[in-house]
Amino acid sequence: MERPAETSWRPPRACEDYLSEFRHCKSLFNRFHHYYAYGTAASCQQWKVDYNNCREWENHRLTEAKDALRKSERSRLAEQRNFTPVWKLRQEPPNDWHRPLDQENQQDS
Repeated sequence: MERPAETSWRPPRACEDYLSEFRHCKSLFNRFHHYYAYGTAASCQQWKVDYNNCREWENHRLTEAKDALRKSERSRLAEQRNFTPVWKLRQEPPNDWHRPLDQENQQDS
C-alpha cells in the first residue's frame, strides 16, 4: 500500500508539455537555430524520455518513473542556473527616473 504523499505527487509539468517540448526540439526551425547558435545538433531525446516517464507515472504510479522525472527536472534546473544574467540587476531606480526621456533634446533647442 502506497503512502498518501506518494499518490498525491504530481509531475512538475503536464505530460503534454514534455511532448510539446519534444516536438518543438525536433522542428526544423529549432534544429537550424540550435546548430547556428551552438554549432551542434540539439539533443531532444530527454524530452521524449521525460514524456514516457510522466505517462508511466500517471498510468501505473511507478516510483522508478517518478524518480527519473524528478532527477531530470533537477538537472534541467541546475543547468539553467549555470547561465549568468546578461544585464546587472538594479537595486534602486536611476536618480533621474522622473525626468522625461527627451529632456536632453529639448535643452539643445
